[in-house]
Amino acid sequence: QVQLVESGGNLVQPGGSLRLSCAASGFTLDDYAIGWFRQAPGKEREGVSCSSSNDGTTYYADSVKGRFTISRDNAKNTVYLQMNSLKPEDTAVYYCAADHSCTVVAVSGGYRYIENWGLGTLVTVSS
Repeated sequence: QVQLVESGGNLVQPGGSLRLSCAASGFTLDDYAIGWFRQAPGKEREGVSCSSSNDGTTYYADSVKGRFTISRDNAKNTVYLQMNSLKPEDTAVYYCAADHSCTVVAVSGGYRYIENWGLGTLVTVSS
């Protein structure tokens, strides 16, 4: 059974940092691209970052480029999202998802093609 469990969300002040974790089970992590999405209240879910499975390439949305870093530890079946210089507009529930490519993360509305979602982890950036 494919399962993804997000953790690491918290309340943080603007300018602060958090590291989110995505623990995968039921499949081999290095066979899949792993993406992070987020959904703010009243807004559509959007792709934030992705780590591909085959060539090591990564994707970042323009809004997080230079501040967020995605990494994976295939031995631990875990993907991380290091978030620095956090802004209030980063406030959202963050989800990770597995797919065969990062395309679903990079395109608008790509989240609709994801079948398996975890419960997400809440990140609140506020003073």
